[in-house]
Amino acid sequence: MRASQFHLFTLKEAPSDAEVVSQKLMLRAGMIRKTAAGIYSYMPLGLRAIRKVENIIREEMNRAGAMELVMPLVQPAELWQESGRWDKMGEEMLRIKDRHERDFALQPTSEEVVTDIARQELKSYRQLPKNFYQIQTKFRDERRPRFGVMRGREFVMKDAYSFDRSAEAAGRSYDTMHAAYHRIFDRLGLEYRAVAADTGAIGGDRSHEFQVIADTGEDAIVYCPASDYAANIELAEAVSLLPGRAAPEQGLEKTPTPGRETCADVATLLDLPLARTVKSLVLASDDVDEAGLPAGTTIWLLLVRGDHGLNEVKAGKIEGLKAGFRFATEAEILEYFGCRPGYLGPIGTKKPVRVIADRTVAHMADFVCGANEADFHYTGVNWGRDLPEPELIADIRNVVEGDPSPDGKGSLAIQRGIEVGHVFYLGNKYSKAMNATFLDEDGKPKHFEMGCYGIGVTRILGAAIEQNNDARGIIWPASIAPFEVVICPVGWGKSQAVREEAQKLYDTLLAAGVDVMLDDRDERPGVMFADWELIGVPHRVTLGDRGLKEGMAEYQGRRDTEAAKVPVAGIADFVIERLKGARS
Repeated sequence: MRASQFHLFTLKEAPSDAEVVSQKLMLRAGMIRKTAAGIYSYMPLGLRAIRKVENIIREEMNRAGAMELVMPLVQPAELWQESGRWDKMGEEMLRIKDRHERDFALQPTSEEVVTDIARQELKSYRQLPKNFYQIQTKFRDERRPRFGVMRGREFVMKDAYSFDRSAEAAGRSYDTMHAAYHRIFDRLGLEYRAVAADTGAIGGDRSHEFQVIADTGEDAIVYCPASDYAANIELAEAVSLLPGRAAPEQGLEKTPTPGRETCADVATLLDLPLARTVKSLVLASDDVDEAGLPAGTTIWLLLVRGDHGLNEVKAGKIEGLKAGFRFATEAEILEYFGCRPGYLGPIGTKKPVRVIADRTVAHMADFVCGANEADFHYTGVNWGRDLPEPELIADIRNVVEGDPSPDGKGSLAIQRGIEVGHVFYLGNKYSKAMNATFLDEDGKPKHFEMGCYGIGVTRILGAAIEQNNDARGIIWPASIAPFEVVICPVGWGKSQAVREEAQKLYDTLLAAGVDVMLDDRDERPGVMFADWELIGVPHRVTLGDRGLKEGMAEYQGRRDTEAAKVPVAGIADFVIERLKGARS
């Protein structure tokens, strides 16, 4: 490709509403242009990178035995009503009506459509296993789209769906996809981690996220440097930090703590470690009877150590809270505790509440908690002596850096990540809801065991840039760069020798299958270099009259701080060898 024939339009400054590095650099490099909030046009440079990501995904999905199809962007409400998600998806699903007033949705995902295909097409166990995938536009009406392509409303996603005859077979399909994802992200050239994750609203039992490591990532990834343990912070297991409960050494005492409503303030006042305090969090679950009518409210008191935070995902897995919970209102707190928030605790509640203690709290002795009276806390609190044992002991907190790894092989570390892929084992959640069955070997109908596997194609671009950038611009991994090599001829319009040598190198690299750009715009070196460093082309070759007279060209990798002189006669082979190393 020649620069004079290509559309290049770079900006010195990003628009003022650009928020994160990837958004700023993609706009400046001319890869995307904003059409509406969370909706972008992908310009030629950006589309070239997208197509390279798609090609890698497509090759590895095909290699894993999946088959590509394309499902409709516009999907009928009836399928979503069958699965029960028409109402559950909430406002993120954009609903529309056709001219006949029939309801449709712009697909945020395609479990319903692919399950409908399976129940029509897959009649016998002999047709299983099957895995269908698509690379297709999705739309989710984010309340607050932000961060450019990282959290847009319209995006491109690869979603795949496996169908098996048994849970065991579905596990094998899951493992096949898990391995394929590792190959995909290895080939993309990104630093990433595969972490155990919560299944979220999509449902299912087994789940892993593929997270690109980046300091700007929204997600916290927990891992053990001494082992293979890794999990999203929502799922990471927090073991007890105490081996057992010590014998009481203090008596229970109601201690004045005027104006001290936080554990940190109380610990400071009492000159105690924050780890001696217990934090009270009050949740409420609104109960319903068998007819689905309101049947009262249950109040829950969850206790975590003062220096720890509640993990709401873990709390939501507790029996009684699985159907949903909320934080109690101030009126409910006053009704059940007789005191405003800031001084709450498990001793002497006004009405009975259900008490759940975190594993560490259950092992604490002589701790401090609220006295359910303004400006007072209890000190020297001990389970069994001063209050009943908790109704339930559970892992309900977020892990913190330095916690013991659940596998017993070291301490946990935490880093930031950007989720770009997710694999789920769904079981028969959708096949049962939509009565999608096949005839098994015994001639009886059986529901499919399903898995689903997503990759955010356009999000990968943003994640790659968040991980790989510097003050000059983007630093693309060679596998997904819009161009692998750029040739920058200095004095293109003045020197025939420069033009001939640049054309010769260009033709040689093209013939070798290199994705090369020849910058024939006759720009000053500083302009050319600034553009291509901003765009992030991994390899640059500079040719000029002075160097050619010495028989030398200049090569500079995008991460290199200085250019290196290479004999002109060997520059093509030099670049090709560099590319081989990057591609391997």
